[in-house]
Amino acid sequence: MKLASVFAFALATLIPVGIEARVERVEVLSRHDVLDGKAFGEAGAYEKLSGKVHFAIKPEASPNKLIVDLEKAPRNAAGEVEFAADFYILKPKEVARSNGSVLLEIPNRGGKGLLAIMQGGKGSRDPATEEEFGDGFLMRRGTVVAWLGWQWDVREEAGLMRLYAPIAEGDENPKSQGPGSKEAPSAKKENGKPITGLVRADFMVNEKTEQHPLGHFISGNIGGTEYYAWHADDPANVLTVRDAPMAKRRVIPIKEWDFVGSTGAKSEPGPRTIRLNGGFEPGKIYEVVYRARDPAIAGLGFAAVRDFASYLKQEKNELAPARRVYAAGISQSGRFLRHFLYEGFNADEAGKQAVDGMFVNVAGGGMGSFNHRFAQPSRDAQPTTALFYPTDVFPFADTPQTDPKTGQTAGLLDRAKAASVLPKIFYTNTSYEYWSRAASLIHTTPDGKRDLPLMENVRVYLLAGLQHFTAPFPPTRVNDRGLLAQHLPNTNPVRWFWRALFVAMDDWVRDGQAPPESRYPKLADKTLVKRDHVNFPRIRGVKLPERVHEALRFDFGRQWKQRIITKQPPGVGKPFPIFVPQVDADGNDLGGVRLPQLEVPLAAYTGWNLRDPTTGMAVERVSFLGSWFPLPKTKADAEAKGDPRVPIAERYQSREEFLEKFSGAANKLVDDRFLLKEDAEALVRRGGEEWDLVTR
Repeated sequence: MKLASVFAFALATLIPVGIEARVERVEVLSRHDVLDGKAFGEAGAYEKLSGKVHFAIKPEASPNKLIVDLEKAPRNAAGEVEFAADFYILKPKEVARSNGSVLLEIPNRGGKGLLAIMQGGKGSRDPATEEEFGDGFLMRRGTVVAWLGWQWDVREEAGLMRLYAPIAEGDENPKSQGPGSKEAPSAKKENGKPITGLVRADFMVNEKTEQHPLGHFISGNIGGTEYYAWHADDPANVLTVRDAPMAKRRVIPIKEWDFVGSTGAKSEPGPRTIRLNGGFEPGKIYEVVYRARDPAIAGLGFAAVRDFASYLKQEKNELAPARRVYAAGISQSGRFLRHFLYEGFNADEAGKQAVDGMFVNVAGGGMGSFNHRFAQPSRDAQPTTALFYPTDVFPFADTPQTDPKTGQTAGLLDRAKAASVLPKIFYTNTSYEYWSRAASLIHTTPDGKRDLPLMENVRVYLLAGLQHFTAPFPPTRVNDRGLLAQHLPNTNPVRWFWRALFVAMDDWVRDGQAPPESRYPKLADKTLVKRDHVNFPRIRGVKLPERVHEALRFDFGRQWKQRIITKQPPGVGKPFPIFVPQVDADGNDLGGVRLPQLEVPLAAYTGWNLRDPTTGMAVERVSFLGSWFPLPKTKADAEAKGDPRVPIAERYQSREEFLEKFSGAANKLVDDRFLLKEDAEALVRRGGEEWDLVTR
C-alpha cells in the first residue's frame, strides 16, 4: 500500500477528457483507501483522490464574456486560456454503489467544512482518521463528496484548495482616483504589458503590533494572500486611521509608516506587509490604499466550478460519475454561489446546466469580490473590518427589483432563468446574518416596504437562534478566533438542520418531492422589524447592538461598469433598509425554523454579541458571534440579576418534565422534515446536557 502511494506521487495519473469538455485533463496526485477499506453501509468502501484539474476555455464564448480581463490572459496555440484548480474527492470504490449525487463544497478560503458540519468530524484539510470522518452520514448514503479550489488568493499552505489563475496583462492603465477622490497618476508600463491599479486593505488588531499583512486575515493564517505594493513612494499610497466604521478618516503621515517584506527587511518591489512606527493600536480601524500590479483573473473561479460540475455529469467521466451535482457554500463560498448565479455561470459553454441544487448557507444578502480587476476574494464585510468592498451590492433578491435611488433593475437569477438552468436553491441564514449580513434584503423590496414572493425553485429558511458558525459546547468567553466578546457565544447546533435539508434537496432534485415550505420572518406579520422595534427583554447589563450591518450604495469610480475600481476608498451613499427578526418574551427569534432550544427554552440565543471593552469599540458587534443568556433559575435569582423572564423553576417541575417537552418539540421538527428521525435522540441528549449546565 505504501509503495502504491509513493508511486501515485511520483507518477501522477492523467485522466483524458473528451474534446468537447472544458476540463482538459485531471491530474490525480494521490489515491488512498478511506480508513483502510472500512465499509460505509451499502455504499461499501470509499477512496479519496486529490490532485489538479486543468481547464481551457475560449474568451470569445458567450458564457465566458463576463469574466473580467479574460481577453487579456495569455493563450495557448488553440487561442484558449488555460488555468488549473486543486480538487479533492471522496467516492465509493465501486462506482455502482454511488447514489448518483455529488455534494460539491465550494471551499471557504481553501478549507473543508462539510465533514465537520454534517458528519460531526474533527476539522481536517486531509481527513484520515475515524475522528475526522465522524459518523459517515453522507458516505453511508453513497454520496460522492468533492471540493474544488476556486480562489486565487488562498494562502499557500498544505491542504488548502487553490485556483491557479493567469495574470492579466497588456492593458492601458485608467486614471485612478485616490483617497478623497483626487486623481492619482497612472504608473508607467514596462514593455507595454503590466497592469497596475489601486488596492485597498483595512484591518484591526486585538493587541498592539508593529506590522500587519496587507492581505485579509480572519485569524491565524485563515484568510487571503495579498497583492504586493508596487512602488513604495507612489503618491497614491495613503494610510488612514479611524475610531469607528463610519467615522472620519485621519491621514497618518508617510514618514511614520512604510511597506516591508515578510521578514521585516526592505523589499522593493514586492513588499506584502505594512509597518507603523510605534505600532498599530487595538480598537482602531486602519486602512491603506496602495499601488499594486499584475491582477489575477479572479473570475475564472466561476468557470472552474461550472466546468468541473459539468464534467462530473459526463458519461465518460472516470473520476466520479454523477447524475446530479449539488453545490454547498458556507459564508464566503455561499456568497460565491449567489454571485455565480448572478453572473450566469450555471450554463456551461454548451448551454447545459452545471449545478442541479444549491445550499447557500449564511451568505445573507451578499455576493463578493470575485470578478473584478484586482479582486480580493477573501474580503467580506464584518462589523469593523473588510468594509466598503463590493460585497453587499444590488441586486439582493432573486426576482427583478428596481433600486429606487439609482433606477437600476435586476434580479439575482435573471441570467439563469433566461438560459433555463435554474437550480433548486436553499437559502439558509442564522440570526447572525440578519444583524450582520443584510439577510432581510433577499426577501424584502429594496425600499423596505413589503415582502417579496419567492420563486418556485427556491426555499428560504431562517435557522432561528443560531450564530454564523456553531460555537463549541459548553460555551466559553474566548472564541476560536481569539477575540473577546462581552457575552458567552451561542452554541446551538446547526448539524441537524444540514442533514435534514440535504435529504430534502436530494428528494427534490431526484424525485421531485417538494421540500418543507419556506420559513422566515416577514414584514406582513411583524416578525421582521427595524432594530428599534425589537422587544428584547430588559436584562440588566445587556444591551442590543447600537446598529445593524447596512448594505450601502457605493461609488467605485467611472469604470465600475467594466468592473474596474478607480476610486479608493469608494464613495458611500444611502443604505438599503435592513430588518431583523422580532423576538418572543424570552429573547428568542420568531418567524424561522426553531430548534427545541427555542421552543422549550433554558436561555435566549441571539444572533449578535458585542466586543469586550478591552479590545475597543465596545458598542460594535463581534464578527460571527451570537450570545447565550441563560434564564434565571428561580424567582429570587431573577430579582437578583434584574432579569424579567420567567425562571426555570416556574416552567419545569423537573429534568424529566423538561426533556419530555423537549422531545415533543424535536418530534415536531421530524414531522416538519427539518430533523431526521435518526437524529432526534442525539438532539434530545444534547438538551439534557444543556439542562445540567444551566441548572447546576
